[in-house]
Formats: sequence, C-alpha cells, structure tokens
Amino acid sequence: MTAEPEAGNGRAAIQVQGLTRRFGEVVAVDGLAFEVGRGELFGLVGPDGAGKTTTLRMLAGVLRPTSGDALVEGVSMARDPETAKPGIAYMSQRFGLYADLTVAENLAFYADLYGVPRAERPERLARLYRFSGLEPFRDRLAGQLSGGMKQKLGLSCALIHQPRVLLLDEPTFGVDPVSRRDLWLIVHEMVALGITAVVSTAYLDEAERFDRVAFMHRGRLLALDRTDGLRAGLAGRLLAVEAADPRAARQALAGHAAVERAAVFGERLHLTVPEGADAAAAAKAVAEALASAGLPPRSVGPATPTLEDAFMDHVARAELARAEAPASARFPGATGSRSRRV
Repeated sequence: MTAEPEAGNGRAAIQVQGLTRRFGEVVAVDGLAFEVGRGELFGLVGPDGAGKTTTLRMLAGVLRPTSGDALVEGVSMARDPETAKPGIAYMSQRFGLYADLTVAENLAFYADLYGVPRAERPERLARLYRFSGLEPFRDRLAGQLSGGMKQKLGLSCALIHQPRVLLLDEPTFGVDPVSRRDLWLIVHEMVALGITAVVSTAYLDEAERFDRVAFMHRGRLLALDRTDGLRAGLAGRLLAVEAADPRAARQALAGHAAVERAAVFGERLHLTVPEGADAAAAAKAVAEALASAGLPPRSVGPATPTLEDAFMDHVARAELARAEAPASARFPGATGSRSRRV
C-alpha cells in the first residue's frame, strides 16, 4: 500500500521507487515505494529484521541499492549520492561520537567535518545547546555521558550543518524515559523549522508521534497511512475479552470460527473477528465458548483498535498471503535455492 504525502508543501522531499537491497540470497529490502513530503515527520515502524536500518542507509547514501532508487531532494541516491549528502543528516544506532573528546570538542569536530563556516557556529551551537540541554556538560568527555545524553549529543552533531533531511535509526533505543522525551522534543522542533525527518522505531507507542507511518515486515511495506487511518481498518472487527486468565482464554479459542486472531494485551484478550462477520454474534459465541471451557469471561465487547492491533493485523495478513503463495513467488529467482527475507 502506498499513499501520497500529505504533510509539508511543494514536491516530495523523498521519493522511493522500487527500492531493493540484497545481501547474497537475503532480500533485506524488497521493492519499497513511497514518498515523504517536505516538513513531514515520517515513521518506519517494524520489528528487528524488518529492513528499517537498510532502508535508512540507502536513503543516506551509505549503501547502494541493488535495484530501484530513492530521490532525496531530487537527487538519485543510486547514481549520485555524494551530491545529496550535504543536505542530509544520518544518525545511526551507533553514532560515531569520540569518547575521549568533550561535548564541545565533538560538536566542533563535526562542524569542521561538515564545513560549517566559523562565523555561523556560535548561533548554531547556542541553538543546539538550548534544544539538547547539554551546555552544562560541554566540558565533559563524551565517554562519561549517560546513554540518553550521548544520543542527544549525537543528534546535535548530526544537526550542526542544518540539513534539510534528517534520518534517524531507532534514536531512542535503550534510552531512559526522560531522555526519550527530550529527544522527541528536539526532533519536533527540527520538523517545526521545516526539516523533513524519517525515523525508524520498533516502539509502537512512539509511532503515534508521526505524521504518517509505514509498517514494514520482512523488508516489505505492509501499509502506509496516518495512525488514525491505520487503526480505522480494524473498526468494528475488534473485541476485548476481560478474563481471569487471558492466556488460557486465548488457548481455548484457538481455531474458533468466530475468531480470526487473538492477542493478549495485559489483563485483556483482543480478538479480531473475520471481515463481514456480525461482531455482536461473534461476542456471544466467544462468551459461550469460554464458559463451556470453564473460563467464563467477565465481559466481551467492542474494543478500540490500537496501533499494535493494526500492525499485527497487517503482519498476519502478509504471512497468510506468503504461506499461500507458490514457491516461485515466495522465493523469486530461486531454482533449487531459497531466498530468506530478514
């Protein structure tokens, strides 16, 4: 599923066209196609191995695609990545800070690296210190910073040259809640200034922050829309079961005709009913089945879909389609060898 960019203005900042990357027989990214509008906060959401990092590396010009292309500010990353790089800031999961340099020295190093004019540095540094809250620590060695402060310093170093496009690979992974909030404040401030940001995350709660979300799985794009649009796809098809033992209830409902999928959410069970089914009738059938299994539910009724429900629904559909596809479609180009998607 693709969708036109709705945020920003003017032509798209990023245009992805059949972007594919193979590592030997492993297809890490498989024919992605989407656009990101100028000034948009765009999210790549999926679990480890979904292809998020490989996609960002190709958008940053760090990795050439096997086929397809990505145009960043109109420049082909397959043919001419060096032309686009001055306008891009890419922060990988392990950004290259120098542990034996201070905060100020790291910022000065990256300013030199990006060729930031010395006359412009004081104003830029003042703004970055204000956003990050790092000024009191400017003389501290980067190696002595907390994980969250290192991420804020890495982001500040990436922004020192005032890029037009910001690419962040799981910037809040392993970061404490306060630092996560601070990092998102910086990102939102950058977007408010007109920077286009593409951010990958495996945290579905963070996905609520994005203007639009691309669900990724096995290197493919499953769905692309605003978060409310993604949730709306499950409207009327989701039931919540309040039970003393949600896991036992899920096991008891395995294979039930009224239940397409079941997932435990804390102390509740979320059930997806088949498309076209009567949700009220399904709720009654579920309650009767659980009572017959000796697990009478406290309640069974309609549930408001979460983004996690929407993601799991798309993954389940993709896995079903993949299982039903002929081998030639699941393993393209294979003649006796099997391609594995990550």
